[in-house]
Amino acid sequence: MVGQSEAFLAHAATGHTTFSRAWAIERTDGVAYGFTDHDLDLSFEDMTFKAETGLSAAALAQSTGLSVDNTEALGALTDASVREEDIEAGRFDGAEVRAWMVNWADVSERWLQFRGTIGEMRRSGGAFHAELRGLTEALNRPLGRIYQKPCTAVFGDNSCGFDALSPGFFTDIEVVEVESRRVFRWEGFSDFDPQWFQRGRLEILSGDGTGLWGSIKDDRFDGTTRIVELWEPLRGDVSASTVVRLIAGCDKRFETCRTKFSNIVNFQGFPDLPGEDWLMVSPKSSGVNSGGSRR
Repeated sequence: MVGQSEAFLAHAATGHTTFSRAWAIERTDGVAYGFTDHDLDLSFEDMTFKAETGLSAAALAQSTGLSVDNTEALGALTDASVREEDIEAGRFDGAEVRAWMVNWADVSERWLQFRGTIGEMRRSGGAFHAELRGLTEALNRPLGRIYQKPCTAVFGDNSCGFDALSPGFFTDIEVVEVESRRVFRWEGFSDFDPQWFQRGRLEILSGDGTGLWGSIKDDRFDGTTRIVELWEPLRGDVSASTVVRLIAGCDKRFETCRTKFSNIVNFQGFPDLPGEDWLMVSPKSSGVNSGGSRR
């Protein structure tokens, strides 16, 4: 076995062990949970692992190659640990998971048995089932650039290089009217041009839904009423007086990058790539047919 200390191995060799399991789950928003199947709380790694909180794990399936390590965590839905509404809101998506085999009589004798993230998570009958994905899961992602006209960067990321929170490209505003957690309306909100936020983001900054966000499908005016519509309903509570942040949208076009954001130096597409219509052009017998610049 790999990663065990001499003290851990010496205790295992006695044949009369006091081992228990402990799990730590840290969400992407920084909220952390600690669980153990021991009957008393354990403390290490600057965390308290709560006893009898209903979390257990199936046998680990680990390998020495690059295949994905798979296992499953099972637990009870309780207000003290994992709440159903948090799962519904997606707060546990991509959360980091660590699992130890630990000597509860001396927690310094422990072995980090698994490290990975939460994949698919489902709930039923007052319990949750979380698929755990090992560190090698990241190696399954396709890498490299795509040869296409539109920009492949995500607005505001390292490839884009544009600060999405630059003045004039976002605003924080209280919700006045919301329908089905998807359609937002403001009267007289004309500080930005129509469709300025289309393809952008709406983020919740206050209330129980803090940290959740949605992609903006449409940003239009109906008379003096500004309507911002999301592609799908937000997965958390949002109501009047909730503070949200609207971030400008980008349609990935060369012209938009140049005129709206003045960020052409970081454009990640290939604007001169010929389209299918050019590939289907028939030869001609008169005039210049040199295949020159398409711009």
